[in-house]
Amino acid sequence: MPSATINPTRMELTRLKGRLRTATRGHKLLKDKRDELMKQFLEVVRRNRELRAKVERGLEEANAAFTVASALMSPEMLEQALLYPKQSVELDMKFKNIMSVDVPVYAFHTRNEDPTEIYPYGFAQTSGELDTALEALSRVFQDMLELAQVEKTMQLLAEDIEKTRRRVNALEYVMIPQFQENIKYITMKLDENERGNITRLMKVKDMVLKEAIEAKRAKDAQAMEAFAARRGSV
Repeated sequence: MPSATINPTRMELTRLKGRLRTATRGHKLLKDKRDELMKQFLEVVRRNRELRAKVERGLEEANAAFTVASALMSPEMLEQALLYPKQSVELDMKFKNIMSVDVPVYAFHTRNEDPTEIYPYGFAQTSGELDTALEALSRVFQDMLELAQVEKTMQLLAEDIEKTRRRVNALEYVMIPQFQENIKYITMKLDENERGNITRLMKVKDMVLKEAIEAKRAKDAQAMEAFAARRGSV
C-alpha cells in the first residue's frame, strides 16, 4: 500500500526510482556478503571442531599424566614443584578483516625459547609423569589459544551474518516492495492526470471549434442579409 503522504509528482517519481536502484544494488551486495560470510563461517566451524577434538585429547593426556604423578608424589612435593614457575608468557592480539568484520588474532611469546624452561623444578625428586604432563600442557597451549581465537571469530561472524540477514530481509520484503508500490501509485496518478488533461484539452478544443463554427455561421448570415439588402435596393 503506498504511503499516505506521498506526493504524486514527476520529481518524486524520479527520486523514488533512484532510491529503488540504490536499494536493489545494495540488496545484491548484501546478499553476496551474507553468502561469503556463511562460507567463511562454515570453514571456521570445521576448524573449531578439529581444534576442540585436538585440545580435548591433549588435556586428557595431560590430566592422565598429572593423575599418575599425583599418585607417585606426595601433595606437598607436587605443590612445591609447581609453586614457582620459571617461564613467563606474553599474549599479543591483532586483528584481521573478514568481509568487514574485525576478528582477533592471538599469538603468545615465551620469555625464553629453551623448551626445558617449562620445568620449574629439579628432576631428582619428581616423577617422570609430571614431566610428561607439563610437556602435554605446553603442546596443547597453542591449540587452546587458537581455539579461543576461532570461537571468538565464530561469534563475531555469526553476529554479522544475523545483522546482514536482517538488512537483506528488510530490503527484500519491506523497502523494495514499498518503493515499487509507491512508483506504481505515482505512475498511475500521473497517467490519470495526463488522461484528464487530454480530456480537458479535447473539450476545450471542441468548445473553441464550436464557437468558431457559430461565429462563421453568424458572419455568413450577416453577409447573406447584406447581400439580400443590396439586391432589394436595386
